[in-house]
Amino acid sequence: QVQLVESGGGLVQPGGSLRLSCAASGFSFSSYAMSWYRQAPGAVRELVAGISSTGSRTNYADSVKDRFTISRDNAKKTVYLQMNSLKPEDTAIYYCNARYTDYPWGQGTQVTVSS
Repeated sequence: QVQLVESGGGLVQPGGSLRLSCAASGFSFSSYAMSWYRQAPGAVRELVAGISSTGSRTNYADSVKDRFTISRDNAKKTVYLQMNSLKPEDTAIYYCNARYTDYPWGQGTQVTVSS
């Protein structure tokens, strides 16, 4: 069955960096565009960044553009999110998923940006 396992979150000070990973299994990873999402307390889940199946195209929410970078390794069936210049408003649970599917969500990874 489809599994998405996010990792790499933690507590970081404003201006710091984190690299999130999402290991996928149970589907043909290299055939799907992938995305990172986040959900802050009391808010709806929002799209943060997306990457095409080959990795040749990426897109970002305006709020993270020029600070976050999405990438993927199809051989490892893993998608990454490099987050730099983190702000308190980036605090959220971060999830990954395949675009345009109804695959079940993983448990997410908590990112907390605070001094």
